[in-house]
Amino acid sequence: MKIKTGIFGGSFNPIHIGHLALANYLCEFEGLEELWFLVSPQNPIKKQEILWDDQKRLQLVEAAIVDYPKFRASDFEFSLPRPSYTFYTLSKLKETYPLHSFILIIGSDNWIYFDKWKEANRILAENEVWIYPRPGFPVNGDSLPVNIRLINAPLLEISSTFIRNALSERKDIRYFLHPNSYKILMEE
Repeated sequence: MKIKTGIFGGSFNPIHIGHLALANYLCEFEGLEELWFLVSPQNPIKKQEILWDDQKRLQLVEAAIVDYPKFRASDFEFSLPRPSYTFYTLSKLKETYPLHSFILIIGSDNWIYFDKWKEANRILAENEVWIYPRPGFPVNGDSLPVNIRLINAPLLEISSTFIRNALSERKDIRYFLHPNSYKILMEE
């Protein structure tokens, strides 16, 4: 039996409690055995100049997940060609980790324009995809393909942009970040 592993890719610029709460929900309520936070070095859709250093973002993820055994921080995409394309990453993950059954985790905001993703049809044909809700991006679950699942996870309206802006304004946002990540950021 393969290990049921969620792939939660993103810039995690930085990781915050919204990411962690969703990932925790997917493990505890939706049956994932593991969830990998796949830190993306370059999302083709996002502007590169707003990304913090790859190693810094990975360090913050590692610090935030240290005490939960079902979470794993992954720098898998760091050694892949850039920009990072999901179809290629998933193919390489399956090739490298044959004992895992990977499930792609995406937000409903990404699902709305999923057809614009490189090799979108291939991703859907070859992978299971779970969609979690994002405010303002409803998805009709009745029209989804059989390997696409709409997850009824709690909504937390927090964004990394909000976190970065609050930090730049020197706000005390300790309760929006894992304490370990917050400590690292405050020591800079």
